[in-house]
Amino acid sequence: MVIDICRVFSSFIFCILISGCSLTAPEKSDDIPDSTLTPVSEIEKAFQNQRSNFSVTVKGTVTRILSDDNSGDRHQRFIIKLSNKQTLLIAHNIDIAPRVSGLSVESVVYAHGDYVWNDEGGLVHWTHLDPDGSHEDGWILFNGKKYQ
Repeated sequence: MVIDICRVFSSFIFCILISGCSLTAPEKSDDIPDSTLTPVSEIEKAFQNQRSNFSVTVKGTVTRILSDDNSGDRHQRFIIKLSNKQTLLIAHNIDIAPRVSGLSVESVVYAHGDYVWNDEGGLVHWTHLDPDGSHEDGWILFNGKKYQ
C-alpha cells in the first residue's frame, strides 16, 4: 500500500515538474505516464505543416534498425512507429551518448529530443546531454535504462 501511494505521488510530482520545465527522464521506462508524451496529433500536425525544431517526448515501437551514420558526428539510427502509425527516424549521437544496446525490431522505446520534419514522417535528434549547456538535454529510455 505504501509503495503504491509513493508510486502515485512520484508520478504526480513528475507531471508537475514537466509543466513549464524541461523534462527530466526518470530512471525506468515504465515510470513515464503516457499523459506526459507529446500528443501524436501534435506530431501529426507538425508533419502535415512541415514544422520543425520543437521538443517532443515520444513512445514508439522499433520497426527497423539502420546502419550508423558515420558522416561527421556518429549517429545510431533506427525507425519507430507511433501509436498513430506515423514513423520517426531516431538519430542518437553516439559521439556524445552511449549506444542504445539490445535494440531489436518490436522493441518499445521512449525518446525525448527535437523533432525535425522530413517527407517520411520526421526525425528526432538531440537525444543526449548538451555538452555546452545551451540546449535542452534529450534522452532515450529503453529496457529500464536511460541513454543520454
